[in-house]
Amino acid sequence: MTDTTLPMPTSPIPTLVYDIGKHRYLNITARCTLRCQFCPKHNGSKQVHDYDLSLTKRITADDVLPLLGNVHEVEEYVFCGFGEPTLNLDCLLQVAHVIKAQGGKVRLNTDGLGNHFHRRNILPELSQCIDSLSISLNADTPESYQQHCRPKLANSYTALLDFIKLAPSYISQVQVSAINGLANVDIDRCRDIAERNGVVFKQRELDNIG
Repeated sequence: MTDTTLPMPTSPIPTLVYDIGKHRYLNITARCTLRCQFCPKHNGSKQVHDYDLSLTKRITADDVLPLLGNVHEVEEYVFCGFGEPTLNLDCLLQVAHVIKAQGGKVRLNTDGLGNHFHRRNILPELSQCIDSLSISLNADTPESYQQHCRPKLANSYTALLDFIKLAPSYISQVQVSAINGLANVDIDRCRDIAERNGVVFKQRELDNIG
């Protein structure tokens, strides 16, 4: 008798950890405080290099920890995906503490709205397990921020500037980045915002992801 049972559909295995060069990236949430018009996920793609970063469930530290590998073979672990890592703060902190305890180095790529979202200063907690911060600015005025980043929370641009100002008091290595090529954004003014706050500025180029 022929078996006519249809195979059960299988869900794709989520990419929680992916390597680019000597850096290992940790993809811990799909949630975000922004809806950036230049973000690939809002333009039909959740792909970085050969990695599909789609997530369909809440990620926990137990999901990520077995995938870390040998921290001594990784130059740096980076919390970065198509979501804002600080929205999954418990997972972020647990994983980062384990990496640090084993002698690894940790960077957080963030939109700088963690304090605004959690309604408290999370930098003291981050300072215990994060070596460096990379904060996305991407606008030199509230109007251009609204145009390109489309924040979900009111007063996000002010909160972002406050975070940039506060961050170096807690974490010694802070970088602020902005994308060159966005309409109505003055990249030199973005650089000035970073330098006035005593942090390193990194200019990124539009459509160059990863």
